[in-house]
This record gives sequence, C-alpha cells and structure tokens, in this order.
Amino acid sequence: MKAPAIVGKRTDTLLQHGDRLPEDDSSVAPPIHPSATFRAGDAQQFAQMASRPMHARYYTRYGNPTLERTAQLIAQLEGGEAALLTASGMSAVSTTLIGLLSAGDHVVAQTSHYMGTSKLLGELLPRFGVRVTLVDQTSVQQFNDAIEPNTRLMMLETPVNPTLALTDLAAVCALARKGGVLSVVDNTFASPINQNPIALGADLVVHSATKYLGGHHDLTAGAIIGSPGLIERIWDSAIVLGGTLAPHDAWLLLRGMRTLAVRVERINASALRIARALEKMRGVARVHYPGLPSHPQHALARQQMRGFGAVIALQLEGGYREAERVMSRLKLFTQAVSLGGVESLAAHAAAMWAGTLSDEAMRAAGIEPGLIRLSVGLEDSRDLLTDLRQAIALH
Repeated sequence: MKAPAIVGKRTDTLLQHGDRLPEDDSSVAPPIHPSATFRAGDAQQFAQMASRPMHARYYTRYGNPTLERTAQLIAQLEGGEAALLTASGMSAVSTTLIGLLSAGDHVVAQTSHYMGTSKLLGELLPRFGVRVTLVDQTSVQQFNDAIEPNTRLMMLETPVNPTLALTDLAAVCALARKGGVLSVVDNTFASPINQNPIALGADLVVHSATKYLGGHHDLTAGAIIGSPGLIERIWDSAIVLGGTLAPHDAWLLLRGMRTLAVRVERINASALRIARALEKMRGVARVHYPGLPSHPQHALARQQMRGFGAVIALQLEGGYREAERVMSRLKLFTQAVSLGGVESLAAHAAAMWAGTLSDEAMRAAGIEPGLIRLSVGLEDSRDLLTDLRQAIALH
C-alpha cells in the first residue's frame, strides 16, 4: 500500500497519527478487521478487487485494512513509499529474496547474519541455482570486489547479530547502485528510531517486527519497506508463499508502535549505561556495543546511527562453562531469545546457535563460547546492573 504524505515531521507525532485512513469512523483506537474475505457490491467491483495488487478488501492473504494501516505507518517510519507485512521476520527476508532472485543470479552477503538468514543464503538459495558470496561486512573493498556481472542483490545487516559489527551503509549501497545491484538491509537490530537505511541509499529494508516495533514479546511479524514497484514484485511471491500476518497481530503491532520512540529512547540510555559499567567488571573480557568508544567501528556508528540500541554482547573470560554459570545466576534478565521488548532478556549465544550452525560457522561469525547477548528492556538500569554484578561476580 502506497503511503500518503507524512502527517507530522517529527517521529513521535507520526507514530500517533501516521496510520489514519480517509474512511476511519469516529473511533480513536483503530479497529481490527478479522475477516478473511470481503464482499463485493457487484460483478464489476469484484473484478476490480481481484485484479488490483495488494487490495485491502478482497482476501486477507492479498491485503487487509488492518494490515494496510500498519504497513502505511511502518513505510513512513522508514522513509519508504510502500510496505508489506509478513508473518515473521524470516518470512520478510525469505519472501524478499525469493521474490527478487532467479536461478543463475548471484548475491553478495555478509559472513555474519542472523542464523535464519545464514541458512537461507548458505543452504536454501543454492538449491535453486542462486550463488552466494560472503564477505567481511566491515570491508567496503570486499563488497566491491565480490560484485560480478550477474550480481543482482546485496544482503546487508547492521548492527549484526550477535557481535554488533557494522556495515557502512552509505558506501556499500552506493557501490550496489553504481553496479545496478539491489541493496536489502535488515534493520532489526537498530530499529527505525536509531537508523534509516533508505536515507543512506538502500533500496529495501526488512524488519523482524517481533522485536522493537511490536516491543512487548507478544507477537511475531515481519515488514518489508521500499518503492511501490519493488514491494509489488515481492507481493507477487508473498501471496504464493502464503506468509500472511494475522489481522490481530497487525493490530498489536500498530498498538506497540505507538510507544516505539519513547521505548527506544529509554532503552538506548540504559543500554549505554550498562555497557560502560560492564567494561569495568572483573571477569568480562570484552563488551561489544556500538556506543562504546572501544567498539572498532564507533565512529561509523555515530555517523549512521542516532542511538545504539538494546543489545549488548559480552565475552566472559571463563568461556562456555562460565557463561552457563552466569546465565543460571541472573534474576531480572530472563533467559529467552528475541530482543527489543519491554523485558530484559539474556541468551548464551553459543548454546543458542549450536543446533543451527556448525562450530566453524560460529567461529566465522565471531560467536565465542563465552559470549552472552543481552537485550536491555525498560527496567531501571540500576537494578539491571545489580543483577549483572551478582551474576558475574567471581568466587
């Protein structure tokens, strides 16, 4: 659905009013449209509904009013013209790549990606004749050197999960555009509040909306943002693959986004405070966080991000067993996957990825045995630090 003009120039205003539709009734809260199908008034209207891409009142796998208004808000939030919602973040990634690639095409991607994206690039796409070259995301030169005559797409993710390495979006997207290559950026770890890849030259942005956008760990959703032409191309595959977001989850996502800006602002401040304190703790070998001057790409983070997000990766000196010990002692940080929500979470990265990636693949992605990934929530940062100190304390 093509988004209308932005209602307010400032993000906080946009999040409250950017989804309004001309046909809205007097209700302040947006309605939910749970109907799977919609009535046509006559044969001519039915033909029009059936033939128009992404019609919001034909069949919910094609479109739905609740999904339409939620997508409209996300598109404006990312500075795009159109957006498509999917049933999960991986559905957004896989539908985008399958919708845009064909046998014989070549993709340039990063050595480090979210594990689902890594499996898609390393196992699924090659089965269908798509070749993938992986490069070090911190090297613009490697991206440039990897481009071939049949390169059709660059898959980017920054900050990357879980080591928080960065990709220079402006430089890499400019290379892609110069070579006639589409650039797709997974912006999940940053959030639209902290980073807008389209403004830095990206063609498409994908999100696991399960994370910051929903923000309450109560829904699973994905989003794809870009130009109307590209979104329509991807939608052609989406209706065949069938990864449709349920209207109720779209409504929860819309509700969650009302507080996105204030949540992320609070999370940014708390995470930076905690990351600084972790650097000084005994037993912590290294802290990965783009907001720290010790991060090797801190200057780039300050250049392309407005805030540094919820996720902190800390490397413990004692390795795998020490990570298990610390995880078992945490009281406020819940042991669970995901990120960007109101509750603080912790995950032992090596244990989380062990069933999906080989030891070699984990080493290549920078996942050390003692690495713990934290997602800072809305609890008081002083209480979270107390919890971390007692868990990490050496005996």
